[in-house]
Amino acid sequence: MAQFVFTAKDKSGRIVSGDISGSSASDIEAKLQNDGLVSIKVKKKPVAINLNFGGGVSTKDLKTFTQQFSTMIDAGLPLVQCLDILGSQTENKFFGKILLEIKGYVEGGSTFSDALAKYPKIFSTLFVNLIAAGELGGILDTIMKRLSEYIEKNDSLQRKVKGAMVYPTVVLVITFVVVFVLLKFVVPTFAKMFADFGDKALPKPTQMVIGISDSFQHWWYVFVIVIAAFIMGYRAFVRTEMGRMLMDRFFLIIPVVGPVVQKIAVARFTRTLGTLLSSGVPIIDALNTVAKAAGNKVVEKAVLFARDRISEGRNMSEPLQSAKIFPGMVVQMIAVGEQTGALDIMCNKIADFYDEEVDVAVASLTSALEPIMMVVIGTVVGGMVIAMYLPIFELAGAIE
Repeated sequence: MAQFVFTAKDKSGRIVSGDISGSSASDIEAKLQNDGLVSIKVKKKPVAINLNFGGGVSTKDLKTFTQQFSTMIDAGLPLVQCLDILGSQTENKFFGKILLEIKGYVEGGSTFSDALAKYPKIFSTLFVNLIAAGELGGILDTIMKRLSEYIEKNDSLQRKVKGAMVYPTVVLVITFVVVFVLLKFVVPTFAKMFADFGDKALPKPTQMVIGISDSFQHWWYVFVIVIAAFIMGYRAFVRTEMGRMLMDRFFLIIPVVGPVVQKIAVARFTRTLGTLLSSGVPIIDALNTVAKAAGNKVVEKAVLFARDRISEGRNMSEPLQSAKIFPGMVVQMIAVGEQTGALDIMCNKIADFYDEEVDVAVASLTSALEPIMMVVIGTVVGGMVIAMYLPIFELAGAIE
């Protein structure tokens, strides 16, 4: 079965187009005729080859798109015309091509949300669900404004997390480079010098470092293979359901890092839920989307558990409290929001509060990591240097 692109007329004379599978062009024409359509053009769909290396759709592109789209819809422009203008004028040519394809789907009779759903790597489930709610409620411009605000705040949250990880990552890379230079160039020079001193036994730390250096000189590829195997094994492990669950739980309970991860999870959960509820998405559907967007399997499990209890007629605060992931204050505020019928407003207030908490937590995490990383570097690099100088200190003591 091959994929074809068709253009046809329906009984009212309206032009429709789309994709369809079939064995040949004549087979497609017969299918269209059975559906009450008169074929105008049928051709084989070309295989798309993406030569846009490094291309993609950034958060900035999405934010700009939602802002401009909201303004155009609010000004009364038709949906298809908005997509045509944005697709033709966007700076990101790859994204522009996608928007023009979406325009084609809409012209072919698809809803806007269904057309967006064809590109899950660009438009998330949250994005598609909100657009669907906006289409049903006739408030697409309002939904796009809320989406723009959500994308901006979520992007800010992600940048804070990435910023916190820059320092330890850089320090670890520098540590690996320094250790490599010591083992590859410095330690062999000292070993040769100690060999010229005669058969005098070297201190145990010195022997150990020289032994590691010798092994590295002759079997360096084994070190590379072991490190690569560890990285690949870890990545394969976290792709499994159990592995992801264990690692996400570990990051929630680990000292120093755990409280930051918890605050980030709360901010993301409440921001996403508040945005969906305020846009008119039913709570069961909203919780399904929130669970998928949680980014943490432990939080996802807790949200799905709350969804199941709500479907049984219970409230949301009790199952969230029993999960023991969300702070007591958050659970109490959600309970108040449920009782007052203002859960969306309460969730957005919690999200605003935890956005500030994340700022403080990330700053504290960075401050706490600095001395820890210095101790690690000092222990590794300093220990190797001291081990190399121990024989020299002993020789100097013997001379005196």
